Amino acid sequence: MTTSHDKPQVVILCEDIMQYHFARKYLQCRGFKRFSPKICPKGRRSGEQYVREHYAQEVKAYRSKVNYLKTALVVIIDADKNQIEARINALEQSQQMIELHQDSRLDSERIAICVPARNIETWIHYLAGNDYNEEESYKSLYSKGISPGKFSEKLAKKICPQGLAEDAPPSLHHACHELKRLKLA
Repeated sequence: MTTSHDKPQVVILCEDIMQYHFARKYLQCRGFKRFSPKICPKGRRSGEQYVREHYAQEVKAYRSKVNYLKTALVVIIDADKNQIEARINALEQSQQMIELHQDSRLDSERIAICVPARNIETWIHYLAGNDYNEEESYKSLYSKGISPGKFSEKLAKKICPQGLAEDAPPSLHHACHELKRLKLA
């Protein structure tokens, strides 16, 4: 019999509470039950900076536990005005990775890096049935009073089983590919 303790604990390192709730609900819909949030404290600093500064230590923590504990790491960092690969490379080649003697992640590791372009609100705007532009910010449309969970639930339960549409945001296609690292099946 499979219990919730047989499922990996997922550490979610992200910029803000919107990203955390989006990721947590999606992962819950995919069968994960245990989560450890690592969210930038509101108003303290840039969310991007927080994720960048904490990535290396979370990779190190993941690697120290992976041989005896079921664990996974999901990282969410907005592209803002950058390219997805540039954001991932900045994480993988950061000074903190060098200082903590951490190599880039391996294909076999349960470490997924999702980079919404321009930000998570772009995905929400798309999932709400709207036309989108990954260079435009939709933060002001979704800053208050929305539940990101209902959009990620739609993604997990209605869209992912049929496959993401060709016209979906490229950054969402990239995230779906990244999440396969978690062995979501």
